Amino acid sequence: MSKVKLTIDGLPVEIEEGATILRAADELDIYIPTLCYHPDQNVKANCRICVVEVVGMKLLVPACSYPATEGMAVLTHSQRVRTARRNILELILARHAQDCLHCDRSGFCELQKVSEEMHFLRTPRYPYVARSDYWDDSSPSIVRNSQKCVACGRCEYVCSNIQTVHALSKVGRGFEVNFEPAYGKKLGDSVCINCGQCIQACPTAALTIYDYTLRVWRAFADPQKTVVAQVAPAVRITLAEALGEAPGTISTGRLVTALKRVGFDVVFDTDFTADLTIMEEGTELLGRINNGGVLPMITSCSPGWIKFCETYYPDLIPNLSTCKSPQAMFGALIKTFYAKQIRKVPSDIFSVSIMPCTAKKFEAQRPEMGRNGYRDVDVVISVQEIARMIRSAGINFSNLPETPFDSPFGLGSGAGEIFGATGGVMEAALRTVYEIVTGKELDSLDFESVRGFEGIKEASVMVGDIKVKVAVAHGLGNARKLMDAIRAKEADYHFIEIMACPGGCIGGGGNPIKNWRKMGPRLEAVYREDKNMPLRKSHENPYVKKLYEDFLGEPNSHKCHELLHTRYVDRSYLLR
Repeated sequence: MSKVKLTIDGLPVEIEEGATILRAADELDIYIPTLCYHPDQNVKANCRICVVEVVGMKLLVPACSYPATEGMAVLTHSQRVRTARRNILELILARHAQDCLHCDRSGFCELQKVSEEMHFLRTPRYPYVARSDYWDDSSPSIVRNSQKCVACGRCEYVCSNIQTVHALSKVGRGFEVNFEPAYGKKLGDSVCINCGQCIQACPTAALTIYDYTLRVWRAFADPQKTVVAQVAPAVRITLAEALGEAPGTISTGRLVTALKRVGFDVVFDTDFTADLTIMEEGTELLGRINNGGVLPMITSCSPGWIKFCETYYPDLIPNLSTCKSPQAMFGALIKTFYAKQIRKVPSDIFSVSIMPCTAKKFEAQRPEMGRNGYRDVDVVISVQEIARMIRSAGINFSNLPETPFDSPFGLGSGAGEIFGATGGVMEAALRTVYEIVTGKELDSLDFESVRGFEGIKEASVMVGDIKVKVAVAHGLGNARKLMDAIRAKEADYHFIEIMACPGGCIGGGGNPIKNWRKMGPRLEAVYREDKNMPLRKSHENPYVKKLYEDFLGEPNSHKCHELLHTRYVDRSYLLR
């Protein structure tokens, strides 16, 4: 590709033809403020906070969209630029609520960051007029506060273009622009699948996670309650990042210590029920292959994906594995098996899931996820929420000693750990299914063909005499392609893994705010942790084996179906 030479603030730079001024400035490590720009999305050039001066041009141009050309001289902080940016910022602030002290995104807000970096001290010259005073907390996962919207369009882009859910639409024009569900619906009544990718995309607090931490603090204060935490595989990868450490920092032992100091009585590892999921799901897959069941079978670990299928592809519900997610399996075991172990009634156990996923909040409230008048999981809190709890408890996370997870659910395998990344469930299943069917050990446990960030990955593995064909998709736009192929009878697979969030659980909506530059270290950490685990196969977990012996019987038994499997609901009515 040919290159062009230009100068930015007097510094020479050479960059590929067609690249933007913003991209060229980044090469020189010159900072240009942005709001509507997002590195994972197409350019929108809505906010204009990134305007720069091109010498010889009458008008200022947006750096995020304007291409760099040969011989161009760009000024990023001239008096014209600074005056224009301050005026743009004042106009944005005139439509944005000024309650930073008690805002959910305070300290992590891009608008706040831009205001600070531009050294904006004065009161805006324009009177504050709320864009809208609409507050929508109808969803169990996402809160929408239109007073904080800056009309950047990033939420609508990720929802419609990447996830293909179309829960948010652009409404109004000019200063009256808003992004909300169509036909005036509340988010909880819309086609939203609770994935939280809109939260990840939003630069302010217009979209935030529904916070349940107050319920957890109250449970700590109740002497009758045994407060039990389960921690998802991805959390040990992203919690340290949420607390200021480098992306990809693994913090397993410190995490357990912090949770105990915050107030949890018992801390279990959801890797355990990830292993249990593989035993149930692998057995179900083999049963379908051998007995003429519905194929391809599709994984059911991602509740956002499940709701997407229920809404857009209800005719393909029979293809879904009946297995609950690892979170839901754990919740059922905590309120049954574990309750008996500690001689407690379910109502005296407060079960908390710590998850990277906002859709888990919705899943925990599904009618199927409880029995006899109680919930299996009482509260789901995200990585963002537990990070706030740790900070508010005055805990210095970086200096904590390491503590192991509690028994009897404290041991998980590397196969359970890689559930946190796209392709992980598939790889974990292949490790177990191959060895159970053939009775032979794998030469290598690493199925490289299903790893990585490619949108759709395919592979085939000889399992005994059967050539098992598999596919992996992450992000619901990619899932839609596979589902359309299945619907058209064009998909020749036995087993498909789908994760709602781009990157899998390490890209979940409840994690610290991400872009793809942070995802690489998270993914590397998942497989590094797998390599370091003493066990790397689900079927070799001795505590899983003992659970079957003492309580569940064999995989896919009547008891297993009672506690560990579920049913799904046709939600296509949401489209009407």
